Amino acid sequence: MADMKINIAGVEWKNPVTVASGTFGSGMEYSEFVDLNRLGAITTKGIANVPWEGNETPRVAEVYGGMLNAIGLQGPGIDVFLERDIPFLQKYDTRIVVNVCGHSEEEYLEVVERLNDEPVDMLEINISCPNVKEGGIAFGQNPKAAEHITKEIKKRAKQPVIMKLSPNVTDIKELAKAAEAGGADALSMINTITGMKIDINKRSFVLANKTGGMSGPAVHPVAVRMVYEASSAVHIPIIGMGGIRNAEDAIEMMLAGASAVSVGTENFINPMATLEIIDGIEKYLDDNGFKSVNDIVGAVR
Repeated sequence: MADMKINIAGVEWKNPVTVASGTFGSGMEYSEFVDLNRLGAITTKGIANVPWEGNETPRVAEVYGGMLNAIGLQGPGIDVFLERDIPFLQKYDTRIVVNVCGHSEEEYLEVVERLNDEPVDMLEINISCPNVKEGGIAFGQNPKAAEHITKEIKKRAKQPVIMKLSPNVTDIKELAKAAEAGGADALSMINTITGMKIDINKRSFVLANKTGGMSGPAVHPVAVRMVYEASSAVHIPIIGMGGIRNAEDAIEMMLAGASAVSVGTENFINPMATLEIIDGIEKYLDDNGFKSVNDIVGAVR
């Protein structure tokens, strides 16, 4: 059987499959359905320095080929996360990737510093959520700002830093290179694409926030293209995400240049998707004579 282990910034995962932040809680919510021990890593929902209420409702809408969400990164904050979620995650043999969010540089840094001495393996820094009106979106769309916040986080973080990039930019390569220049150990991409839905009968916006982040199968070709472009521009690993439904989608993302993949919206449709994808990747490697999953990373150029 092929070797499924990968190494992201010095951290070994048993396989290249994790979950997209915000679609899997912090693992507890899915533990009745999914054997968390089988995942390469669990990526938590966004953790802020204080509790966030999120946006007004309604904040989720179904659209062709996916969904729109404008949750606004609702969460209980770092204190509850440290007390409740980390002890839970420590029970499982999987890597822990904590997604960090904030409105300002100071808020990001506070969470990063609070996590320094905690048993977490990596940090994923969300500088790209399109539903938070301050902070992150500005960092995620401006290369200089992205490089600056990356540098400041790297000065303080003890764990490897993954910068999560926004697709809502003119040139994804520039953002990728900016994050790399700031010292990022890896990238994750893409976050959701800004979209909108209008109820023609009510003649009003479906989401209270008016716009939301679109995810699901319809964004997959965009994500594959951006992963390909970014992987050609930087020398750090990429965790690819965006509309991954099955092993074929995951393999496609890896052939484009992703070292690992993250499953998001599909978790809402099929809670077992991650396990099916792990099995499917392994079968593909064996059927095609690959000795290691790393052999397919960036194999299409």
